[in-house]
Amino acid sequence: MVKFQIYTAEQLVNRHESPDRHAHFRRFELQPEQHRELAQMCVDAEVRYMASVWSLEPLVWIDEFLDFYKIGSGDLTAHRLLQEFAARGKPIALSTGLSTVPEVHAAVGAIRAVDSAYEHPDRLAVLQCTSVYPLSHSDANVAAMTTLGRATGAAMGYSDHTTDGVALRVAAALGAQVLEFHFTDTREGKEFRDHAVSLTSDEVRELAAELRIIGEVLGDGEKRPLDSEIETGHVTSFRRGTYFARDLPAGHVIEQGDLVLLRPEHGLPAWHSDAAIGRRLTTPVAHLDRVDLAATE
Repeated sequence: MVKFQIYTAEQLVNRHESPDRHAHFRRFELQPEQHRELAQMCVDAEVRYMASVWSLEPLVWIDEFLDFYKIGSGDLTAHRLLQEFAARGKPIALSTGLSTVPEVHAAVGAIRAVDSAYEHPDRLAVLQCTSVYPLSHSDANVAAMTTLGRATGAAMGYSDHTTDGVALRVAAALGAQVLEFHFTDTREGKEFRDHAVSLTSDEVRELAAELRIIGEVLGDGEKRPLDSEIETGHVTSFRRGTYFARDLPAGHVIEQGDLVLLRPEHGLPAWHSDAAIGRRLTTPVAHLDRVDLAATE
């Protein structure tokens, strides 16, 4: 998926209060037809198109291309705006830079107040984010992603502003379901800060390959004997069974000292060995014979 940003300086920054910021965003504005052309290029290339839309007006001409809404960190406290997006019913990814857990709770609550469907993690993702460019490893705080996931019940995600992609890999290993990062064709000769926090095409391909491996290593989270363990026979060969520690005659009442726990797990499993204590042998047994409760009474 490729994600752009759609905004106009006039709808984002008060030009009287922050003229420099207003001029900054004005430099990067694209016209509606340019955004739609980019969106169509993605569609034609069979690449999913996405855009962070920073005001409601552009939805008139771009919404048909959007599968979900991405809300930037700066809009987390703009509850009225959040609710306008939520009213349209599409899934939402919410970045949380600059915020506290109570502020995230309030934003999520505002969204869910519009539509209870956002209580399901398939409809709402909350992304850990630190709004600094570039970002040091020590400020990435990727572990906060799991804190937000537990606090909100939303899908977990991470939005990255570091310079090397390590945090993205850590987030994936922690179970991130959404990863967001910046992209550039090259960092060579580029002075604007975003290029420093962006991955190149080669780095994206490398990341994608590693994420596939991380996903394989993570598995599905269900704890069970895996097919590879079963097929190798290790469930039996690595575990201990219950055996007799000496020759014993028929009629002998089994005591703890009569038993030894050894691999493989044949006969009575080690975890069930106490079941043999106090039972009487109906036939004689030899040293290292398996314990069989059917031969006792």
